[in-house]
Amino acid sequence: MLYDHWRRVAKEFASEIALHDTSDGTRWSFKQLADEAERGHVRHPVAFPTGNGPDFILSLLRAWRCGVVACPLEPGQPPPELDQLPPDSIVHLKTTSATTGDPRLVAFTESQIAADPANLVPAMGMRRDWPNLAAISLCHSYGFSNLVLPLLLHGIPLILARSALPEALMRTASTTAAATLAGVPALWKTWDEANAIPANIRLAISAGAPLPLSLEREIYRKHGVKIHNFYGSSECGGIAYDASPLPRQDAACVGSPISNVMVDISENNCVRVRGRAVAEGYWPRPDPRLQRRTFVTGDVGELRDGWLYLSGRIGDLINVAGRKVAPEWIERALAECPMIRECVVFAIPVDDGHRGEAIIGCVTVLPGTTTEDLRRFASSRLEPWQLPRHWWLVDSLQTNARGKLSRAQLRQQYLSEGTGEKHADTGTRTNRV
Repeated sequence: MLYDHWRRVAKEFASEIALHDTSDGTRWSFKQLADEAERGHVRHPVAFPTGNGPDFILSLLRAWRCGVVACPLEPGQPPPELDQLPPDSIVHLKTTSATTGDPRLVAFTESQIAADPANLVPAMGMRRDWPNLAAISLCHSYGFSNLVLPLLLHGIPLILARSALPEALMRTASTTAAATLAGVPALWKTWDEANAIPANIRLAISAGAPLPLSLEREIYRKHGVKIHNFYGSSECGGIAYDASPLPRQDAACVGSPISNVMVDISENNCVRVRGRAVAEGYWPRPDPRLQRRTFVTGDVGELRDGWLYLSGRIGDLINVAGRKVAPEWIERALAECPMIRECVVFAIPVDDGHRGEAIIGCVTVLPGTTTEDLRRFASSRLEPWQLPRHWWLVDSLQTNARGKLSRAQLRQQYLSEGTGEKHADTGTRTNRV
């Protein structure tokens, strides 16, 4: 099904440019890409497309042609150990981002893989004369659904940037009259600070992590570019999209449910998704949260007037002496502080007789900022019990290739380094995270 679909696309647009690799200037027409995909044979039951170049695309197409399972991997990521192969109906395995636990494999049939871009291309308004600039990973679910599948199943050309650095992005964008650019908040922040958001961007998308409202507004003010927030998951593809022409008014809003995606709120107040793009299940160990074309996320959400609002992840809720608060709520308040460049909030256990947790504010700040400055600002925005008990001043907050921060890793590092009690209140110690 997938390969036949690709062949129809390649035939329809045969002479047009499908792929442009800016690292060496190579351009592939749809026919040339199709001809190259016909060469070679996959001799193993699972193919592992990797990297961010033409080889990734060709490896995937050959897996489709030979009828083997494709399991994309990040560069340097070891292949998963598969004690047994998934059923014959499974053609694709995604690896979850592992920000809330160990990575898991998610199994998809051909129809489930095809359904996601069929939903996204019209919802986002992707156009063939606005080729996608590939500045994010092709291997991750976000890049795979937004860049790779629109090329192979819908004929949306792809320009490979090979690097997300501002200079490389500007060079890549200069090769086309108009373009679509998908990024993660950390990249949008970097591009904005370097004044490297190309003037010919017609469609700008952000996903992978919460998009700060202040960043969205600043980019719109400086560049006239509206960043469209996209919310999705490896297990089910796209869930919600903000197609509005102006910046959002509420940072908790992630957009409205995408057409053909049914969204409601489960009994435990988490976002529940049904639709043709929902995966078959986890492999090899099933989980009731993902079955029968239904996926119950770990995101606490609310539907209001056709818009979806998120208030945090159910496993991240912080218990302060019996009262619970989502770290995202605190982060959104702190993000309004002009002295704070970046922030992440997490909790550590405390032995104070209340079986509660202490809130830690991990921040990068402007030079000269003191913890007293931070406390004063936080007190003007938050209830006393929601205030960070300790401040952890760091040089930078490093996201992974998918633009995500792991609270669990930060918590572990904070505890293992013995930062907190001795140094965090004084702000005298700065750690690189």
